Amino acid sequence: MLSVFGRAKGHHCDGKRRRDFLKVGVLGATGFSLSDLLRSRATADVATRASDTSVVWLWLGGGATHVETFDPKMSAPSEYRSVVGEVPTSLPGVSIGGLFPRMAALSEHMTFVRSFAHENSGHGGGTHYVMTGYDFAPADQGLSPAKPSFGSIAARYRGASNAQTGIPTYVRLNGTYADGSAWLGTAYNPFDVSGDSRNNMTLRLGLDRVSDRRSLLHGLDRVNREVDRTGLMRGLDSFETQAFDMVLGRSKNAFDLEREDPRVRAKYGPGLGDQMLLARRLCEAGAGFVTIHTGGWDMHGQIEAGCKNLCPQIDQAVAAFIDDVAQRGQSKRILLVVTGEFGRTPRINGNAGRDHWAPLSTLAFAHGNFRQGQVIGESNSKAEVPKTKRISPQDLMATVFHHLGIDPALHYLDAAGRPTSMITAGQPIREMI
Repeated sequence: MLSVFGRAKGHHCDGKRRRDFLKVGVLGATGFSLSDLLRSRATADVATRASDTSVVWLWLGGGATHVETFDPKMSAPSEYRSVVGEVPTSLPGVSIGGLFPRMAALSEHMTFVRSFAHENSGHGGGTHYVMTGYDFAPADQGLSPAKPSFGSIAARYRGASNAQTGIPTYVRLNGTYADGSAWLGTAYNPFDVSGDSRNNMTLRLGLDRVSDRRSLLHGLDRVNREVDRTGLMRGLDSFETQAFDMVLGRSKNAFDLEREDPRVRAKYGPGLGDQMLLARRLCEAGAGFVTIHTGGWDMHGQIEAGCKNLCPQIDQAVAAFIDDVAQRGQSKRILLVVTGEFGRTPRINGNAGRDHWAPLSTLAFAHGNFRQGQVIGESNSKAEVPKTKRISPQDLMATVFHHLGIDPALHYLDAAGRPTSMITAGQPIREMI
């Protein structure tokens, strides 16, 4: 749900109260305020190298089956092939999972990668690998992530917020393990729009009820009146003023789905659809990396029923996003990445499900400044392992960096003060360049 914040009390504003009032949009579990975020943007090493490209990272939490999504393998024996069949795409001779007819019709805007693979079939380890580009076995024992996420690197490279709009560079609509900055610094954690309120001016957006924007507008109007009445703006430094400009000014409109045409919202659908629509709005407002986590994919049993429950919502929301981005002329600017921590075992198990399987994993793209409308790579006859050259998490990382304009030789000092390359082995997926 959407809650708004208490107002400042009294007719004066001492330093402490002003600081409390400005703690807007807490980043993750930190107490980092919006004005702090803006300061970090100003001191970022490449803050002047602004880019208008964006990534929307749709995470299929739990490990989505590669077979029932993008590699149905209907020529394989019955215990291997897709239990939900296949549907032909707009690409000649290419089919995807049978519950994705809307995406199939828009496949000229998509790339399906059928040779994406890595070595960690644990939820934590696989998530860390795909979210950061690096394997980290202790993740499966609950240890803190050892490497920064792609989004945090983008925020460090560009600056923590957009220099023109004040929108944070890196926004998460709901959390995923290893989506933070690790040793890169708390300034580059994702701007958490569903985080807990900590101060009387903390913005809380519960995206399970993302359609409720009236309370946000009401609360912001109340804060505007309070600012006018108390003269709170007097004496604020430039970063604090920018923080107010973001929350009270035009940037807040990016979070307001009530401003959308009802027909557009209906096209996306509720739940995940609202999140995908919000992601598009944030990208247009200047966000560089937006993550969405949709779970339920750990289907060790009854995978057919599980897919029939989840896939139609994915199909509607993703297809609406792809079409909407194209219609708005944003295809080259906004790259959609659809992935998860791993795929599922090629052979159906005794519970009519599939188990963890990193040797072949799920990955698809849409739009971005790449060639789309293709299948990259091929799996073997039973969708067990890549038959062609393997695409690795670092290759995915390099491809995302290429779209965002991030130098592949980029390095930063780690926690021990050592220069550390962000990419050590990956190359952009050559078929897309």
